[in-house]
Amino acid sequence: MPTTTHFRTCPLCEATCGLRITLDGDRVTDVRGDRDDVFSLGFICPKGAKLGDLDQDPDRLSAPLVKRDGEFVEVSWEEAFAEVERGLAAVREAHGHEAVALYLGNPSVHAMAGPVYNAVLAKALGTRNVYSASTSDQMPKHVSCGYMFGDPQAIPVPDLDRTDYLLMLGANPLESNGSLCTAPDFPGRLKKLRARGGRFVVIDPRRTRTADLADQHLFVRPGADAVLLFALVHTLFDEGLVGDVSPLVTGVDELRVLAGKFTPEAAAEACGIDAQTIRQTARDLAAAPTAAVYARIGTTTAEFGTLSSWLVDALNALTGNLDRAGGAMFPTSATRAAYLRRRPFRTGRWHSRVRGFAETLGELPVATLAEEIETPGEGQIRALFTVAGNPASSAPNAPRIAAALQTLEFMVSVDPYVNETTRHANVILPPPRVLQSPHFDFAFTALGVRNFANFSPPALPLPQGRPSEAAILARLVLIASATPTADPSGLEELMLGGLLAKAVAAQGSPVLGRDVAELRSQIDGDGPLERWLDVLLRLGPYGDGFGAVPDGLRLQTLLDNPHGVDLGALQPRLAEVLSTEDGKVQLCPAELAADVPRLLDWLARQKPGFVLIGRRHLRSNNSWMHNIPALVKGSNTCTLHINPADAAKLEVTTGQHVRLVSRTGSLEVAVEETDKIMPGVVSLPHGWGHDTPGTRLSVAGSTTGVNANVITDESVIDIPSGNAVFNGVPVALEAVSPSA
Repeated sequence: MPTTTHFRTCPLCEATCGLRITLDGDRVTDVRGDRDDVFSLGFICPKGAKLGDLDQDPDRLSAPLVKRDGEFVEVSWEEAFAEVERGLAAVREAHGHEAVALYLGNPSVHAMAGPVYNAVLAKALGTRNVYSASTSDQMPKHVSCGYMFGDPQAIPVPDLDRTDYLLMLGANPLESNGSLCTAPDFPGRLKKLRARGGRFVVIDPRRTRTADLADQHLFVRPGADAVLLFALVHTLFDEGLVGDVSPLVTGVDELRVLAGKFTPEAAAEACGIDAQTIRQTARDLAAAPTAAVYARIGTTTAEFGTLSSWLVDALNALTGNLDRAGGAMFPTSATRAAYLRRRPFRTGRWHSRVRGFAETLGELPVATLAEEIETPGEGQIRALFTVAGNPASSAPNAPRIAAALQTLEFMVSVDPYVNETTRHANVILPPPRVLQSPHFDFAFTALGVRNFANFSPPALPLPQGRPSEAAILARLVLIASATPTADPSGLEELMLGGLLAKAVAAQGSPVLGRDVAELRSQIDGDGPLERWLDVLLRLGPYGDGFGAVPDGLRLQTLLDNPHGVDLGALQPRLAEVLSTEDGKVQLCPAELAADVPRLLDWLARQKPGFVLIGRRHLRSNNSWMHNIPALVKGSNTCTLHINPADAAKLEVTTGQHVRLVSRTGSLEVAVEETDKIMPGVVSLPHGWGHDTPGTRLSVAGSTTGVNANVITDESVIDIPSGNAVFNGVPVALEAVSPSA
């Protein structure tokens, strides 16, 4: 077979780097950064370099598995789908539609099929029991942006390439490659910021690799981010530092009143940052010619994640840097038409059955999943579908979820591995290899620090009889819709027809009033995902409008440009973005202001004691890349980082073991002394500990590590968003003998 070269966007994190992949037949022989990629310019990280190893992992499933007499056996695709139909029908007949739940994992957003079909699958299942990794990660940012801007997807990103001052909290892009901020070569962009005379400051409980690169690093007590941010807001008002606030912003006076109690002096002890430093940070932020405040997972996976997310953008607005070049700006997604606006944002259309937590973006908090399975009564979850998710490892109090999964009557997983979660499934439906699937980043092209678009066609054909991931999900939709023998092409036509019908009826649409059938005849693409993308591109802000703008974007444009299309620097577009009822930024939303008393109560109750935080590894992405030998070597050690002063008090040194105890459980782990973590804080990396019986992860299962989610607590969540808490978890530590 011939040697071929393919250009592809890396799907393994949010950076969307361009890759140059060499294949010898169907085997990957080389992966390098694509120097001609319009956005990443050749940058590549260790994960992208090992895409071939992940694609060819011998532990990846190539055929469906069905559990018979407690053991998995390989079956045909038709047998597997028949088993799904039988199991789902039995649960629905006995318990109703609400007895079925759906969980969507993080990798599904890095593929094309998930964003196109997951919502349709949820609707077909007819249940309100929908969960995802979003409530283990970024949901607070969606909620704060929803209430501020009216659109939970309208997330400002720092204009990294033009800003003069960057204030970063709880983010470590030198390890994560960036999050809710698509920026290939984030390290290089930060170095260029400093080279042009700018400054950036990192606030984090750890002195991370990113902090080492910064002009200044400030330790902050985990969980206190919202208190610190309120103190910065207070200082801006107190010292007359509020800038040129946009006339599209309302609620300034209300925010001034709320911030009144959060003086730097009142915040200092809880934050671990002295009052003078807090004030100076606010002054520096206000004085910079342009500035952006950026915060990520360290702040959103804490008890006040939504308040922190809100206050980040409040600071951007108060300093006159919201929607301004060099400030925090709104990218223009090539596949998101502004005229197809959402209704003003709200939450709580329904609530979880046991603890009564509010729905957000159509889903419930993953922290409630175990109790919804365990608790008897009408609506108790008896069946679960998972798509690319591993909550038995990655959710808070993971052992409780794993135990709950054992009690289900039926479970289906779309996943390439038998892992901690899918080992409980009755049916596992593996998607094809990465290189056998098309790729376009619907989510992350909408979060770029520069506007861009790129598409990767499949590098390899699917084997005969092997369904694509889109075909797998489409079959599940048809089974859930009680039409298991229907032609999947009919589902595609229904979906495309619905999208086109909205477009021809929307004011401002380039196809307003046109005939849906005529538009359908023009759609291009070899498969349903390509055709869906073609429609979104053509209806989007750069699109050809089905001929209305002859030089506009369409699928063929991206096929003709394998290194991507540069759509230019970010542009001010606040008025276009806003979907609030009054068309203005709500700087002090009532729904978020209502959570401030809870923060004040927390502030009054603070006591000394150890708290646990997570940490990123450059070679890892959550829990699903530990089965690749090259990605679990080197610095990827699962040790407990502890400050030397704390280690001395416990009378332990590097290599010795301690026991961590929380409300939910305990675990033992080797310590690693480092002055890179503040006193009173300990850190474990996320996603490790794969020695669970019944999994088929030969490398991960033999790699030393413990799962921090044995001791994270599902009973504590960020109330406005329902997000789980992984940072600032109270723990007790005690030394154990090294032999233990």
